[in-house]
Amino acid sequence: MIDFFWKGGPLMWPILFCSVTALALILAKGIQFHGVRRRLAAEVDELLARPPRELASLMAEARRGTDRERLALIGTRAVRELEKGLGVLSLIAGITPLLGLTGTVTGMIQAFMSIAAHSGTRIEPSMVAGGIYEALITTAAGLFVAVPTHVALHFLEGRLDGIALRMKSFTLAVLERNRHGV
Repeated sequence: MIDFFWKGGPLMWPILFCSVTALALILAKGIQFHGVRRRLAAEVDELLARPPRELASLMAEARRGTDRERLALIGTRAVRELEKGLGVLSLIAGITPLLGLTGTVTGMIQAFMSIAAHSGTRIEPSMVAGGIYEALITTAAGLFVAVPTHVALHFLEGRLDGIALRMKSFTLAVLERNRHGV
């Protein structure tokens, strides 16, 4: 594995950085979203008795009788807080194939430079193999990072949508109780 890394050329370093960053974010957001979903899974009465921290400001405003527009803003802020880090995952999913493609281009340039340096003589496949090898390794590495990151991003976005929906239904339940004086 280390041999592949070195043969992939200098663009393997940013691809490695992207893979480590993506893995850390995927794990952190997965754990965070799991905890939030678990805390929000309770019934409305239980959430009112012991509100999770994600709903604290939203619930305080709802109990005060804040208008729906203000509550929507507070809810959006809470969701935006949970959303932090997903943009970086999106960037990594988009940029790592481009880093791999850049490695492909630099590897092919190296291969053609080798051919040009030996013009007029018989070209041996071993003269260009190193550049092509580098090109293929960086392309594969970029894709190996991008594809799982992209899949994980979509999974996490789905979890976040579920959390946002649960927060909204909780807020509407609190507003309904306030309206009926419960």
